[in-house]
Amino acid sequence: MTVPVLALGALALSACSGSSLGQSGGGGSDGEIKVGLLVPLSGVYAPLGQDMRNGFQHYLDQHEGKLGGRKVKVVTADEGEGPQTGVPTAQKLVTQDQSAVVVGVVNSATALGLRDFFTESKKPLVIANAGADAITGANKSEYIWRTSFANGKVGAPLGPAVAKEVDGSVYLIAADYAAGREQVSGFRKTFEAAGGKVAGEKYTPFGKTQDFQPYLSGIRGSGAKAVYSFYAGAEAVSFVKQYKQFGLAGKTQLYGAGFLTEGGVLDAQGQAAVGVKTSLHYSTEIDTPRNKQFVADYRKAFQKAPTVYAVQAYDSAAVLDKALANAKNADGAELIKAFAGVGTIDSPRGQWSFDANHDAQQKYYLREVRSSGGTTVNAVVRELG
Repeated sequence: MTVPVLALGALALSACSGSSLGQSGGGGSDGEIKVGLLVPLSGVYAPLGQDMRNGFQHYLDQHEGKLGGRKVKVVTADEGEGPQTGVPTAQKLVTQDQSAVVVGVVNSATALGLRDFFTESKKPLVIANAGADAITGANKSEYIWRTSFANGKVGAPLGPAVAKEVDGSVYLIAADYAAGREQVSGFRKTFEAAGGKVAGEKYTPFGKTQDFQPYLSGIRGSGAKAVYSFYAGAEAVSFVKQYKQFGLAGKTQLYGAGFLTEGGVLDAQGQAAVGVKTSLHYSTEIDTPRNKQFVADYRKAFQKAPTVYAVQAYDSAAVLDKALANAKNADGAELIKAFAGVGTIDSPRGQWSFDANHDAQQKYYLREVRSSGGTTVNAVVRELG
């Protein structure tokens, strides 16, 4: 998103940086831990928020409502569509609701707008989706940890694979906002390093593009043998359907970041998405006992398949489970020490751990949309290097 990051109020900062929360702020007298869950429950991102809420709750349901052996009270709040709503709502989770830790956040601008607040408040924020590269990285905060992905790392593993598979140049196209540019940049860097050639690069107006025909004509005229794209939500549905209608599918291989064909987006695309190849760190089709059991249990609980958004929130609960088991109390400084020592997470996506930048160091998979049992799935072709 290109929404300006909001300035944080000095009053809000002072309200939660003192001793009012006690040495183990967020913990009740009976040892109960308050966890703030900040996800969009309204607006365009609401489907993602519901998946994240389900994923987090699913982990709790499997562990008798406890994390680290301590009973958990989840305080759920609506992030909305951006920092105008997400930032003050997150502040309230800490200052008024007295959450020991906050989990969630879909929008990158919201996450960036909250970094200083959580750092100065000395409260951990576990990012379960927002992908802006600058959230972590070289300027990381000790109080910000991410169980999802960094934008530039999603397409990067796909670059060498595409350079090897495609005999010719590749056209790059994405929505014109930070995530689109970071996703394309990550792919392009490794693609060109592997000898790949770029036929052209185009960014379409974010949230405003409904007719992709002029851009599809540009792709056809470029002579590209394949396309790498980044779209999500309604734009992903429109782009993939129109790519098929325009006659490019089957002739010019379409690749993309996995959000192009993830969850409800794939359901809406239907057969138009068959053959699209993507890179992502999760698929329901990962062929491991751990994932098969997770998918079966999740379907039973929510009558639908899990998505990457659900898994990221599920894993956030797993991180908290291990951290709280090793923390002396729920004090923020104590918790972040425990975060640093959680080690390997045994996830449906495969085993992963935090890297030095507090990002998830994880496997990425080459996925291909295929028809299966009357529906479409993101079949796993192989792991990406």
